[in-house]
Amino acid sequence: MLHSPQAFRFATLPSQFPPTQGAAILWLLKRHSFLTAARLVWFCFSLGLLALGAAGFFWLQGSLLLMALALLALLAVGSAFLLYRRHAGDAEKIVLQGGRLVIELESAGRTERAEFNRAWVRVEPRHGDGSLIEVSGQGRSVSVGRHVRPELRPLLAREIRFALRTC
Repeated sequence: MLHSPQAFRFATLPSQFPPTQGAAILWLLKRHSFLTAARLVWFCFSLGLLALGAAGFFWLQGSLLLMALALLALLAVGSAFLLYRRHAGDAEKIVLQGGRLVIELESAGRTERAEFNRAWVRVEPRHGDGSLIEVSGQGRSVSVGRHVRPELRPLLAREIRFALRTC
């Protein structure tokens, strides 16, 4: 069966159509963020420099408490930066290759992997149309779609079901 690249919105497809037995279809779902790591470091550094500059000025005027508050604010900004950085690389990778559907979920540096036989996989919304997509089969289930807008999750589920049936 011939497939066109327009049949898939979320997937990365092999260059030849139809995909050969060894070719894989890949869905890579990850965070879309305006703040790159370099921008975030620059922002935190400039915010800290501004806070320390203002606190230093008032310290010279005799207000010692402001320096402690500025350091506390820097600690809070640094903690937020570390939390953001920890989850910046979160992603969901779904690979359909041959008779296997492999799902890898990466969260906070930890990777979970589930492998399914494509003939026994069910792909359904977990609770409703905007909920996460539940991929289940052989006594296991995995929820995917965290990095896709809720209104697009049914489209992603249809796309995965279509690929399971036809590719």
